[in-house]
Amino acid sequence: MSEIQTTDFRKGLKVEVEGKPYIIIKCDFTNPGKGSAFYKVKMKNLENGNMLERTYKSGVATGVMRPDLLEREVEYMYSDTDGFNFMDQSNFESIHVNTDQCGDAALYLQEGIKLFVLYYNGKPISIELPNFVELRVTETDPGLKGDTAQGGMKKAIMETGLQINVPLFITEGEVLRIDTRTGEYVERVKA
Repeated sequence: MSEIQTTDFRKGLKVEVEGKPYIIIKCDFTNPGKGSAFYKVKMKNLENGNMLERTYKSGVATGVMRPDLLEREVEYMYSDTDGFNFMDQSNFESIHVNTDQCGDAALYLQEGIKLFVLYYNGKPISIELPNFVELRVTETDPGLKGDTAQGGMKKAIMETGLQINVPLFITEGEVLRIDTRTGEYVERVKA
């Protein structure tokens, strides 16, 4: 493993700090008038989701390493009492990821969806969803035609149990495109 320099820090970079894998969520560079420049970095643990904030002096050894990470494309098959089961698209092996490792991403899983499982030191630790998924509305208040000018929103429950805010004109049975990064409605999907 090689050490990562402060000049390589950027949002989305995967790093290893104190033997744990993290992804950088936010990275701010500051060059004060007096003193040395530094990076203020906010990171999310890829195994348990805990947040970590650190400050690193620019040009000084960081102790931050490149993690032993591997991404594999998989297809979601089904869930069981312990977690979720996927099929590796390269060798068709079955992969099991427990419920804690999936976290809120489980609310976007539907049979047949393709995504990535992230491995750390040879073990699956988390899943990475596509940026957008298409889900069917199973429960919402009746739609109101023509009520688009006000930009009002109402709650809708999707086929996976995900609850989101949608425009007033959305009705049950419609398929919606949802941004998995924000959990927000994007648009209706044409049939």
